[in-house]
Amino acid sequence: MEPFPAAGITGRRIPGALPLRRRALPRLPKETLVAKDKTPKNAAKTQMHKTMNPISENIRGAMVDLLQAHLGTAIDITYQTKQAHWNVKGMNFIAVHELFDDLHDLTEGYVDDIAERLTAIGGQAHGTVQASVQNSLLEAYPLDLVKSEDHLRRLTESYAKWSAAVEKGIEEASEAGDPLTEDLLTGIGRGLDKSIYFMESHFQG
Repeated sequence: MEPFPAAGITGRRIPGALPLRRRALPRLPKETLVAKDKTPKNAAKTQMHKTMNPISENIRGAMVDLLQAHLGTAIDITYQTKQAHWNVKGMNFIAVHELFDDLHDLTEGYVDDIAERLTAIGGQAHGTVQASVQNSLLEAYPLDLVKSEDHLRRLTESYAKWSAAVEKGIEEASEAGDPLTEDLLTGIGRGLDKSIYFMESHFQG
């Protein structure tokens, strides 16, 4: 026969029954009750300005983050190209020296186009050298390269890596419903592919 509970339905105590003891729930550490912010302390937060641009704020915010990475990369590759222009040496010096200068001018144009699109949709462009170091998708460019072939191969790697990232960005902009950012990145991707062709032709065949 099962023992009677300490109290009946009415809450009256039954003679001879042992009192019930409430089990205290374990207290959780305070830090587990508060969600931790995993955002790096030095990460720049997206700043959005009010605008009459018809794209929704959520989409604009996502596109600003996307373009911020490409702005940093464009600034980085601009000065990687200038580093090669300044330091290249060899028998074909003039031709390659001038090629790098032309490529530098093209990438400077990309910097301006990306920054202006970013600000046009309400973003705040992070265009300083320090910001570009944090946002660039590229590896650091070696400072000890001299021979033209070494510069050509290394720059081609940087341009190809950015080109691949631009293709992904085109897909992201398309899925987000921002055809103008998609069109901007498409034009940049086309230019990058042409620049890769100009450089690769030196060591193909």
